[in-house]
Amino acid sequence: MVNIRKAKASDVEAIYSLINMYAQQGLLLPRTRESLYENLQAICVATIDDQVVGAASLHILGKDLSEIRSLVVAEEAKGRGVGKLLVEQIVEETRKIEIKKLISLTYQVTFFEKCGFQVIQKDEMPQKVWKDCLNCSKFPTCDEIAMAIYV
Repeated sequence: MVNIRKAKASDVEAIYSLINMYAQQGLLLPRTRESLYENLQAICVATIDDQVVGAASLHILGKDLSEIRSLVVAEEAKGRGVGKLLVEQIVEETRKIEIKKLISLTYQVTFFEKCGFQVIQKDEMPQKVWKDCLNCSKFPTCDEIAMAIYV
């Protein structure tokens, strides 16, 4: 059974390994261990038999805008609903803190559409572009798709 919970310091190595496995494939931006520790309170993990098999984080960009970041699922856990459960958790946390719009920059359009997201134009999220994108290695030729859900 899949369990979703807030991340703990003891989860960081597993989260780091999952994120950087996808980063090496060019599917996700890498994260440092330090970044994971600094943002631990914003990270949720999925576990099966007490093993971390997925993670996602909620990043606040402004009064009305947040982002789901670093959504990862271990290869052996794919197809078990882990990603969907993590997205649902992040959506619920976004709702609880009363932020209206949750975005994702992704290559997994079909997956996020199944989770209720819609494709948007990147100019609909200027807070993201000016806060994070300017420092990204993919800027200004980012090929990720911007998606959003209104909560």
